[in-house]
Amino acid sequence: MANHNTLNVVMAQVNPLVGDIPGNAELIIKTAEKILAQGRPDVIVFPELVLTAYPPEDLLLRASLDIRIESALDAIKACKFDSHLVIGYPGRDEGRLYNMLCVIYQGNTLATYKKQILPNYQVFDEKRYFTTGSQACVLRINNIPTGFTICEDLWEPGPMAQAKAAGAELMININGSPFHIDKYHSRLGALHARQQEAALPIIYVNLVGGQDELVFDGCSMAVDGDGSVRVLAPACEESLTSVHIKHDGEVVTIADGDITPVAAKEALIYRVLVLGLHDYVIKNGFSGIVLGLSGGIDSALTLAIAVDALGSDRVHAVMMPFKYTSDMSIEDAAKQAENFNVNYRVIPIEDVYEGFMSSLEQEFAGTAVDLTEQNLQARCRGVMLMAISNKKGYLVLTTGNKSEMAVGYSTLYGDMAGGFDVLKDVPKMLVYSLSRYRNTVSADVQAEMIPARIIERPPSAELALDQVDEDNLPPYEILDQILELYIEGDESAHAIIEKGFDHDTVMRVLRLVDLNEYKRRQAPVGVRISKKGFGRDRRYPITSGWKLGK
Repeated sequence: MANHNTLNVVMAQVNPLVGDIPGNAELIIKTAEKILAQGRPDVIVFPELVLTAYPPEDLLLRASLDIRIESALDAIKACKFDSHLVIGYPGRDEGRLYNMLCVIYQGNTLATYKKQILPNYQVFDEKRYFTTGSQACVLRINNIPTGFTICEDLWEPGPMAQAKAAGAELMININGSPFHIDKYHSRLGALHARQQEAALPIIYVNLVGGQDELVFDGCSMAVDGDGSVRVLAPACEESLTSVHIKHDGEVVTIADGDITPVAAKEALIYRVLVLGLHDYVIKNGFSGIVLGLSGGIDSALTLAIAVDALGSDRVHAVMMPFKYTSDMSIEDAAKQAENFNVNYRVIPIEDVYEGFMSSLEQEFAGTAVDLTEQNLQARCRGVMLMAISNKKGYLVLTTGNKSEMAVGYSTLYGDMAGGFDVLKDVPKMLVYSLSRYRNTVSADVQAEMIPARIIERPPSAELALDQVDEDNLPPYEILDQILELYIEGDESAHAIIEKGFDHDTVMRVLRLVDLNEYKRRQAPVGVRISKKGFGRDRRYPITSGWKLGK
């Protein structure tokens, strides 16, 4: 018999697959069975839109959506679980689609709720699909009046206060909240703001897993009415975390439970990158990955992430030297491949390059050597990697970082040729920090899985004799600051210059960012870790007459 002074809740932090509604229903069922085999909690809470996974995008417009959702809910109800299941799904009412949740108990739907605050910024586009809800939902479970909200309802004032006015003494909020740097503290800020508004304990349950460029980091939590975090689930992994709630007749409190320590910045970002790459490869059915290993720091870090995501047996690295490739690069690439125990090949591209040049001899007659010949080297490498991908079913990983993507320091159909770029939203200086971090977590910290020489040497594309990146770009320490202000901060050229940056440098960098929008539109998808990555977040026209200035 249920104890009418307590409530035992399990936060089911799961990793569903977008669009696989039957598979996600089966995930819910198996998860509930697993939990109930170990005891009988009063409530099992699943994340936002768990039946479709998040974000389903235009799958929500498919004609068979309602049929599939109804079938999935019927399958869950048929199990008649002796626990309240809180499930997020897209539901229709009077012809309109809502972002909803339902509470199912012993095969019956006891309550439903329609999301009231629909986010339409950064990566979110919910107003394209959903109608806004307006009503509070409060259900008495074990004599504890429990209110329900969905994700953004917690970030804005209103829905939680409305639920409290309707009698709620505990809030359950289900989420599809993707990661960005410092997102955990942003969530805590939102929770504390709502508690100042309503002073209710909150159970916050989030998705986990990678979906294209988004990574949902989990970190589900239970926060008491005084703002204290009483329970915190791990980041970047599925988990079933218990929350114990007590009602003493006057106030509802959350007991101290498991708290997973919050990882340091580099450690957490690295885990997010690993999860994002792992899920992209696995969910899309690739047998493994292939990448060009140049002996430089970007490909070195990409290799490390790939091995940690998939295991060394599913990673194939290829060094493709040309006459400008230094002995140091060849040695360092071979050393790293050995350290990570990956399948490694050296395939020189000089003959391939000369074949192209021979075919283009008449076309190029009378012209001077310029960037065309440098780009052709990169394109030879791109062709080789794509051929390996086609033959072996591997995903080609590109290795460009955010700094390079921003200013177009990359070659279309060359080093940009591929299916996924795990460093796409990682600025160059952070690449260095993450590489140093990865070396500290090796089983043997003296092993230098990423050789120190790779980290310490000046970065170079090695497409010309004695070339280094700073021949063409400002120092990365300066470049990354300017890019952050312009891309993530949306600051004008005038505002950035007023912060003390050189006028000519700022104008050149910003012009490069604007000019290279056409390249980024053709770039592979990659993990988003910032508040504004290239892709869903930042949508600028390719053809534009906008002038830099204020």
